[in-house]
Order: sequence, then C-alpha cells, then structure tokens
Amino acid sequence: MDFSLTPDQQTIREAVLQHCSQFTDDYWLEHDRSGEWPFEFHKAMAEAGWLGIAMPEAFGGSGLGITEAAVMMQAVAESGGGMTAASAIHGPVFGLEPVILFGTEEQQQRMIPPIISGEEKMCFAVTEPNTGLDTTSLKTRAEKVDGGYRVNGEKIWITNAHVADRMLLIARTTPLEEVKRKTDGLTLFYTRIDRSAIEHRLIPKMGRHAVGSNMLFITDLFIPEEDRIGAEGQGFKILLQGLNPERVLLGAEATGLGRVAIQRAAKYAQERVVFGRPIGMNQGIQHPLAKAWMQVEAASLMVFKAATLFDKGEDCGVEANTAKFLAAEAGYEACQTAVMSMGGMGYAQEYHVERYLREVLIPRIAPVSPHQIMNFIAERVLELPRSY
Repeated sequence: MDFSLTPDQQTIREAVLQHCSQFTDDYWLEHDRSGEWPFEFHKAMAEAGWLGIAMPEAFGGSGLGITEAAVMMQAVAESGGGMTAASAIHGPVFGLEPVILFGTEEQQQRMIPPIISGEEKMCFAVTEPNTGLDTTSLKTRAEKVDGGYRVNGEKIWITNAHVADRMLLIARTTPLEEVKRKTDGLTLFYTRIDRSAIEHRLIPKMGRHAVGSNMLFITDLFIPEEDRIGAEGQGFKILLQGLNPERVLLGAEATGLGRVAIQRAAKYAQERVVFGRPIGMNQGIQHPLAKAWMQVEAASLMVFKAATLFDKGEDCGVEANTAKFLAAEAGYEACQTAVMSMGGMGYAQEYHVERYLREVLIPRIAPVSPHQIMNFIAERVLELPRSY
C-alpha cells in the first residue's frame, strides 16, 4: 500500500503545473469577465499532448490511466485555472471511453484523433430540462430512417456546446412504454453538431463564465448510422462506462481548486499585518485553514483510490462516488475558508478566491447531486431500502 505518486506521476504533475503557468491569474480573470472561451489554453494543452493522456496510443494518445489523468486534472485546477480550465479540456480526457469500449475500429480511428489533437471539440448532450438525473425518462427521440436516425428534442446544461464540433448524444429509440426495463431503448451517438438543425442558447450563470453552459433545441437532426455507438437500445449501459471516471476527475479538479484556494489564503495571511502582526499568527485564521487543508488531502486520497481501482479493472462505483462527494465538499470548504480568511479582499476579484468559490459549486452540483450520492451509498454499502 503506497499513498505516494510514482516518479512518473510526479513528473506529470510538475510538467502540467509548469505548462499551465503560462496562463496567468489575469488570463483567467479576464476570461471570467468577458465570457470568452479559452481557445489559447485548449490549443496549448492539445499541442502538448495532454488531451490524450488516457487515450490509447494507437489513436495518438499516451495510453496512460485515469490515475494519471486525475493527476493532470488536479494540477490544471490547482494552477489557478480552476474549473474553467478543467472544464475546457475535461471531455476529451475521458469522454470517448464509450467509443474505445464499444466503437468499431473505423469509428475509433475517425472519432478519437481529431479530439485529442485539438482539431475538434466535443460536448455531452445527455441532460434534459424535465428529467434531471432520471436519464431513463429522457424525451429526446431518435427515429430510424433510411441511412440513419432523425432526432428531435431538447437538452440542457450542455457544457461547451456553443463551441463544439461533435457531441456524444443519448436519445430514446424505443418509446418508454414499449420497453421491458426503463434502461432499455436508449441509444448513444457520437456525431457532428449540425447548426442548421441545432439551436443553442447560453445559460447565464454564477461562475465559470468562460466555459458556457447551453440549452440545445434539436429539430430534425439527421445522424448517419455509422455514428451510432454500440447496439441500438443499449446506450444507457454504454454511457454508464464513463460515469466512474467522470466522478474521479471531478473529484481531482475539486481538490486542486481547494489546494490553490488554501495556498492563496495562507500567503495572504503571512503578508497581511493588522495590529502590528501578521493575521496568520492568529489561531482564528490558522485553524480553519489547517482543517481545510486536511479535508482536501484526505479527499484526494479517496480520489486516487477510486482511480487506481478503475485502472485495475475493479468495481469502483462506491469509491468514485465517495471521492466526488468528499472532494466537492472539501473543495467548497477550502474556498469558503479562503474567502473568509482574507476578509474584504477575499471578496475582491483581483485576489481570485471569490472566483474559486463560485466555481467550486460546480463539482458539488454536477454531474450528480450530493444527496443522490448519499442515496447510492446508503443503498449499496449500508444495504438500506432504495429511497428514489
């Protein structure tokens, strides 16, 4: 049992931190103010090969695991880019797992290299306005037609859809009332975003302004047969393959954000002098920051436990969900503590921690709520009756 990064993993961490240092705090603050997508950052990460860290070497990736991807994403957030930087590259790191596991060789060769090279950008079109976490009840419909499918429906909270070239879309191919199980009759596609058939509307929101969240209105979108991933009607099962890595990476990002928030607050506490002494001498400042640091580091251990289990091919649903929950809560507490430790300056944009606090709410809310994770743990670990 070893809780340390390997030399190679430590090298990845240091290299990512160094690479991200060219994108300063002012860069991220300006993009937060303007809402402009961080094209330069995405391009730089793609050109350096980081987008393909967990993708097979046969398709231009590095062939490493989710553990190494978590090391990378934690460092990206910790660099000061926070959830804005992480969300700009989050999808390519793990999002094409269904294509790797269930796609044909032709699909893999066609779909994966353009994403990890940065030539194309992708998004996930799963969530819908009236279904939330109840994915089996989604309403978007894909009807079989000659040569493919005709899709109509709505999606919501689709990150990066306004700049994406491709989307991973799940839609119902068999009406809910005609299937034996609710999880049947859903089909997964990876296809081009045809702007003539898809309207996007940006959702004004609290934080992460530079990485937009969208509503999508899909009208008679044609998806060719060759863009279907796996068998028709098996999309829900295929989609599940990506849920655990997503939770692991979000946990890594939340702990990275918590780390940089604590670092900033501690530095401020060393420099800020009140009543003739640095405020960092006061236990009222020291203890909350120390507690936040311990919580973040403990959550980070669970993140890497879950990542290690996934890379070994073992069941990690409990650990991945636990990691996401603990990391999001610890990250939030760290960012809130940083703001409070810095007082009025913590509320000022120029000190950045208020941006971290706004952004750290994302891993608390998405892609699954903390309450639903507690339901999951109660049912799967404690063997309590299902409550939903």
